[in-house]
Amino acid sequence: MSTDSSVKLDGSLQVAMPPTQHELPCEDEENLETERHKLQMDLLIYPLRDWLTRQQRDGYVGGNMLVYFSLAQVRYQDFRGPDVFVVLDVPPGERRSWVVWEEGKGPDVVIELLSEKTAEQDRGPKKQIYQEQLRVGEYYWFDPFNPDELVGLGLRRGRYQPMTPTDEGYLPCQKLGLLLRRWQGSYAGVGTTWLRWAFTDGSLLPTPEESRALEEQRAEAEKQRADTAEAELTRLRALLADKGLADDS
Repeated sequence: MSTDSSVKLDGSLQVAMPPTQHELPCEDEENLETERHKLQMDLLIYPLRDWLTRQQRDGYVGGNMLVYFSLAQVRYQDFRGPDVFVVLDVPPGERRSWVVWEEGKGPDVVIELLSEKTAEQDRGPKKQIYQEQLRVGEYYWFDPFNPDELVGLGLRRGRYQPMTPTDEGYLPCQKLGLLLRRWQGSYAGVGTTWLRWAFTDGSLLPTPEESRALEEQRAEAEKQRADTAEAELTRLRALLADKGLADDS
């Protein structure tokens, strides 16, 4: 990997420039633990992307990609890849990795999905990095195979403090004005307890598939209403014709 990009200021002095996302590694050797972890990431990423688009709100929602916040990471190949992260007030678009010095800011929200291999890191060293170096405003972790383990932390005066759940057990996400809640149901053919985004009334942010299904249901209901109204109009015209009161206009 080459990181020796430079700008010549005069005939002899050069200042090394930080590497860009196109020069940095965008993969590491860690793989997802299970299919359920991958599905859980999708269930958090895609509904939120859709929602931000509908809200016409700038932001980037990513997952399972590297986040660079320090040149020391590059030097020591100390890569960090949040399972799900949200960066607000930045343009959407494809990234190979998230490079803080290139984008101008780091994640506002991070969600880690625990596994036997990563749980200790997620609760310890990663938490410290998100708190002290990336300054992530809201940090959550969730175990897809033990849904009782759902923790939310908010950055207060430089330290993470536990979030207070709602009466229903939902966790607030003030950065987005949404909630995170557990949902028992089937996604991609897998029935279990999932972590999902929700509106403040507890109703779920729909997946793209659920949104299409809702639109189809609304269109079908509208068609049925129109068909019923047309049938009733036809019936009334026939009734008037029987009484010799047909409208000839």
